[in-house]
Amino acid sequence: MTRAKNVLVVEDDDDLRRLYARTLTLSGYQVKEARGGFEALRFIDSEHPDAIVLDLMMPGVDGFAVLNELAGHAHTRQIPIVVVTGVSGDLHWLDTACLLKKPATPERVVQAVRQCLATGTAL
Repeated sequence: MTRAKNVLVVEDDDDLRRLYARTLTLSGYQVKEARGGFEALRFIDSEHPDAIVLDLMMPGVDGFAVLNELAGHAHTRQIPIVVVTGVSGDLHWLDTACLLKKPATPERVVQAVRQCLATGTAL
């Protein structure tokens, strides 16, 4: 039997974070939650999630800083990241294949996590 994949949901909106976490849990994933970038980086430093769902616009340490930090280390740059953001404009420079624009349904987030884990898409 294979173990459930661990997914870290990083979102400052409590309701949205809980909704994504609950839907991922019901889809068979082990889910941890972080309210912001600093909390996420602390978690990633101590545990190694299989995938991350990451909001970009958060107070304090934002998602852009989290992406930069993860890309700078060999042991974290291979973690598939699903960016879920309300940021408008062209974000192709983020160099991520898993990008969802808000509002993203919880089901779409699960699909993106599943796809990114299957393809190994990472930074």
